[in-house]
Amino acid sequence: MATRLRADARRNRAALLTAAREVFAEQGLDASLDEIARRAGVGNATLYRRFPSRRHLIAEVFASHLTAAVRLADQACEHPDAWAAFIGYLTRVCELQATDRGLAELLVTTDFDDDERLAALRATVQQRAADVITRAQRAGRLRSDFTRHDLWLVMMANAGVTQHAADPHAWRRQLALVVGGLATR
Repeated sequence: MATRLRADARRNRAALLTAAREVFAEQGLDASLDEIARRAGVGNATLYRRFPSRRHLIAEVFASHLTAAVRLADQACEHPDAWAAFIGYLTRVCELQATDRGLAELLVTTDFDDDERLAALRATVQQRAADVITRAQRAGRLRSDFTRHDLWLVMMANAGVTQHAADPHAWRRQLALVVGGLATR
């Protein structure tokens, strides 16, 4: 039987998760845990009591992000226009990367594949993304040689653009160029 947290412990945990989402989004996965604790208004001991390691905290924060990515792909698979669904899915994933540096890094790394929950969610995201790709290819709109690995390369490029470009909207230009090369003629 799981033990229930006291009200103050629940508040501290929620504050830590909120602060971690913000700090990881701004600074990436290597962000300071001290900064997360400070923003949450708790001490480091409280952070480590709730999340024994950086990996535990990252897993807790980003499990919901990956679940949302699964929902995006599911919605794309339900859209009647397979090409519009593919473009919408790709745009939304790139937009999420552009607004969350931690997510951008997580989507293109395999460093967390030893976490069962994240690995399972990542596998589901990849399978649903493959379904979105296949639908667009079967509709004759997406290049037949585009694969799930190519999608990963697009996300890697997008992560680089969002991290290094002076213009925070440069990713949109890069995506438009990529999409132009993906459409069948």
